Amino acid sequence: MSARSRRVGPATRLDRLAAVAESHPVRRAARVLLLDPDDRVLLMRYDDPLPNGPHWTTPGGGVEDGEDYPQAALRELAEETGWDDIELGDEVHERAFDMEHSGRIVNQRERLFLARTAERRRAITGVEAMHAADGIAAWRWWSLDELDATGEVIWPEGLAALIRQSASPPG
Repeated sequence: MSARSRRVGPATRLDRLAAVAESHPVRRAARVLLLDPDDRVLLMRYDDPLPNGPHWTTPGGGVEDGEDYPQAALRELAEETGWDDIELGDEVHERAFDMEHSGRIVNQRERLFLARTAERRRAITGVEAMHAADGIAAWRWWSLDELDATGEVIWPEGLAALIRQSASPPG
């Protein structure tokens, strides 16, 4: 029996992370909370089977070897939109959760960065083949009211509140 398994009392955060890493491989991912001038957010729809299920999420994906999170966020945004003129802002959210990716369950360690585009409801063109290959079924700009009212699954949960918190000027 290891020292860790003999412990009594609550596990430390490091112990919990080690247990998750042992049970599922870790996948690092970076996403972009991209807002237009009216604070609409760009979301991509995936019609995945369970366990992920159909959901909408911000543009982004896996961090490749040699990349840091901000580099991965910008690369993924460019791949999914065709736009390479977006400046990345601050990191506004971090989460870890189990999900299916490439046929296996992984523990996704995800960081979300704020960015803006000056164009209202900017159109995505020329990346249809990439969307088909990556499983992106649709994309659209969502208002905060639409996020509040929808019955659709949105990742991350509480996205409208996160936008309100992140997009408002410090006061």
